[in-house]
Amino acid sequence: MTTPPTHPPGHVAEAPRLGAVRALWRLREYAGPALPAFAMSMGAALIAQLFALAIPQVMQQIVDGPLAQRDASAVWPLAILVFVLGAIESILYALRRWLVVGPGTKVEARMRDALYAKLQDLPVSFHDRWPSGQLLSRAVSDLSLIRRWLSFGLVLTGANLVIIVVGVGILMSMNWLLGLIFLVCSLPLWWAGYRFEGEYSEKSRLSQDQQGDLATAVEESVHGIRVLKAFGRGKHALSTFRAQAESLRRTEMEKARLDANIWVWIMVVPAIALGACLVVGIWLAANGQLTVGELVAFFATATVLAWPIESIGFMLAFALDARTATDRFFDIMDSENTILDPEAPRTLERPRGELAFEGVHFRYQDAPSRFPDLLDDVELVVRPGETMALVGLTGSGKTTMTALTTRLYDVTGGAVTLDGVDVRAFSREELRRHIAMAFEDATLFSASVRENVLLGRPELAGDDPAVQAEAQRVLEEALRIAQAGFAYELPDGLETKVGEEGMSLSGGQRQRLALARAVAAKPAVLVLDDPLSALDVTTEAKVEEELRSVLADTTALIVAHRPSTVMMADRVALLEAGRITAVGTHSELLRESEHYRFVISSLEEEERAGSDPVDTMREEPETDREEVAR
Repeated sequence: MTTPPTHPPGHVAEAPRLGAVRALWRLREYAGPALPAFAMSMGAALIAQLFALAIPQVMQQIVDGPLAQRDASAVWPLAILVFVLGAIESILYALRRWLVVGPGTKVEARMRDALYAKLQDLPVSFHDRWPSGQLLSRAVSDLSLIRRWLSFGLVLTGANLVIIVVGVGILMSMNWLLGLIFLVCSLPLWWAGYRFEGEYSEKSRLSQDQQGDLATAVEESVHGIRVLKAFGRGKHALSTFRAQAESLRRTEMEKARLDANIWVWIMVVPAIALGACLVVGIWLAANGQLTVGELVAFFATATVLAWPIESIGFMLAFALDARTATDRFFDIMDSENTILDPEAPRTLERPRGELAFEGVHFRYQDAPSRFPDLLDDVELVVRPGETMALVGLTGSGKTTMTALTTRLYDVTGGAVTLDGVDVRAFSREELRRHIAMAFEDATLFSASVRENVLLGRPELAGDDPAVQAEAQRVLEEALRIAQAGFAYELPDGLETKVGEEGMSLSGGQRQRLALARAVAAKPAVLVLDDPLSALDVTTEAKVEEELRSVLADTTALIVAHRPSTVMMADRVALLEAGRITAVGTHSELLRESEHYRFVISSLEEEERAGSDPVDTMREEPETDREEVAR
C-alpha cells in the first residue's frame, strides 16, 4: 500500500518517478469529456493571437503607404481595419474564458467525487496512517490547482507556444537576419527553463506536503481545543504551529527565489534580443535594405510576442505545481485496497446470527516481523441470540477482535464467519447490513440527531408517509433503548444539528446516540466496543435494562470494561495476550480461572475509582439541556 509522503520540516520530498508531461497526461481519464471544450478554448486563444499578429502587417501598410505618401484620407480605412482586428481579438479572448469555465469545474467535481469515493473505499488501515490534513489538502487545494491549470495554464501554454513559433516565422519572413538574431538571443531561455524545472519540482512538492501537514496541525488543535485549554498548552501548540508555518514560509520563499530567477531571464533576454534587433534594423533601414514600415511591423510583431514569451516562466511554474498536485492526487488513487468485495458475493436473506472466530490470526501490516501476532489462533463461537462478553486486560486485542467482524481489518490467518460463511465471502455492504457496531469513541456527524441515529437505515429516508412513520417509530425506539431522551429537549428537538463530531454534546450523550444508531440498524449481530464507558452508573443500568429486550433475539459481542456489563452476558470469553483462554458463565470463570478473577478485580477497582464524586460529573445534568446544546 502506498505510504503517505508526510515530511518533517526541511525534508525534501522524493522526486516523482514520472516526467511532467507523462504525469499530467494521467489526467485525461477525468478531463476527457472536457477536452473538446479545452481544444476550442485553445483554438479561440490561438486565433485571437493570430489576429493580433495581423495588426503589425496593417501598420506596415499604413507607414509605407498613406503616411509615406502623406495621404490622410487613405489612413482611415486601414485604421478601421486595425480597430476591427482588435475588437475580434477581444471577443475571442472572452470566448476562450467562457468555453472553459463550466467544463473545468466539472473536471474538478469529477476528480473530487472520485477521490472521496476512493477514501470511502480504502480500508481503515490506510486512514490510520494518513494524516487528515494531507487528505484534505489534496481534496481541496490540489484539485483546485489542477482545475485552474487545465482551464487556464494548459490552454494558454498550447496557444502561446504555437504563436511563438508562428511569430518567429513571421519575423524571419520579414527579414531573415533580424529574425535569426531574435531567435538566437532567445535560446538561453530554454536552458534556464530546463534548470528551473528540476529545482522547482522538488520545492513545489515539499511546499504542498508541508501545507497538508499544517492543515493537520490546525485540525488537531481545533479538535483537541478542550485538552489544550485544560492543560494550558495553547502556547505550546502555537509554538509548534509557528515552527511548521515558518518551515512552509521558507519553502515558499525558496520557490519565490527560483521564480524570480527565471523571470530575470525572461525579462532580460527578450530585451537584449530586441535591442540587438533595433541596432541592426536601423542600420538596415539606413542602407535601404529595410523600409521603415517593415521595421515598425517587425517590432510591433515582437511586441505581440512579448506576452507569450514572458509567460513561459509563469506557465512553466504553473505546470510544475499542477504536476505536483497531480502526483499527490494519484498518491491516493493508486493506493491499494486490500479489503475488496468478492467477485461472486454471498447473501443471507434471514441470518441466524451465529458469529464464529476460527483459528484467527491478526497482525498489522507494518508490524515488525519479530513482534508476535496481536491475535494468535483465536477460537470462539457466539451462538445465535447469545450475548457474549469479551473481557481482558488492556492491550489483549479486544477492540481488534471486534473490528474483524465487519472487515474494518481482515484477518491474516483463519476466518471470521457469519452463519458458517466466511465474512470475506459477502460484499462489505451486505456484511455491514447484518453486523452493526458501536464504539467507545462515539463519532457523530455534522447533521441532525435524526440523521445520525438513522444512518444505518437508508431505506427509511424517503418522503413516503408510511416510510416516515416507520422511521419515526424506529427512531423513538432506539432513543428509548439508549436512554437518549435528552434529544427531545435540545433546541430543535430531533432536528438539532449536533455540530462537528457531536462536540456540542457530552461524552455520555454522544455514546448514547451512537448506541441508538447501532440499535436502529436492526442487525442480526450487534458488536459493542465498550459503548457505555462515559455513562454514570445509574444511566448505564437503565441502558442495560433496555438492551436486554433487544439482545433477547440478537446475537451480541460486547467488549466489557465494567463488571455490571459482564453480568448481563449469557457467557464470557477471556482474552489473554491475543488468545481466548477461557469461555463460560461469569460464575464458572470466577470459580475456575485465576486470571479471570484478576481481570474482574481490576475492573472493579476501576469502577470504584470512577464512582468518585468528581468523576460522576462526566454527564451534564439532565435539566441543563440548553447549555449543553450551546
